[in-house]
Amino acid sequence: MAEQDLKTLEIQLKNGLVEVSLLPEIAPKHVERIINLSEAGHYDNVAFHRVIDGFMAQTGDVEFGNVKIGWNKARAGTGGSNEPNLPAEFSKLSFDRGALGMARAQDPDSANSQFFIMFEDGHFLNGQYTLFGNVTKGMDLVDKITRGDQDDNGSVDEPDIMIKVKVK
Repeated sequence: MAEQDLKTLEIQLKNGLVEVSLLPEIAPKHVERIINLSEAGHYDNVAFHRVIDGFMAQTGDVEFGNVKIGWNKARAGTGGSNEPNLPAEFSKLSFDRGALGMARAQDPDSANSQFFIMFEDGHFLNGQYTLFGNVTKGMDLVDKITRGDQDDNGSVDEPDIMIKVKVK
């Protein structure tokens, strides 16, 4: 992939721009997927559908999470892209505050388009989920993402969105 050398993801939130340093040397297939979905505009207007205070903000459901096309709160978090699931690319990196990891089902090889940003360290995820990037600018903006209902696994009634996502 020619875009492999592109290593910064820009996520426009309502309060400003978040910059993420991607890690293609650690998770090349996951970074390639994120770049491809971003460049195709699939992450634009996608909700942070699951947000748990003190843990993480999850987004990236391009099937049911787009608030302008096909938004379905009941199904948000159950969809993915039209691409096949990805094999796990676990590493020895730690899920520290600001880390981006790929969401998945119980099968380690079931990541597709959804990802999460860590509010706090979550080292219990180390070696269990693919870590593919780290927030380098705008973590204060990530901290402002609307939290979900703790009693409903972080489900958000009126979610914040990724307005525009691009690779720089």
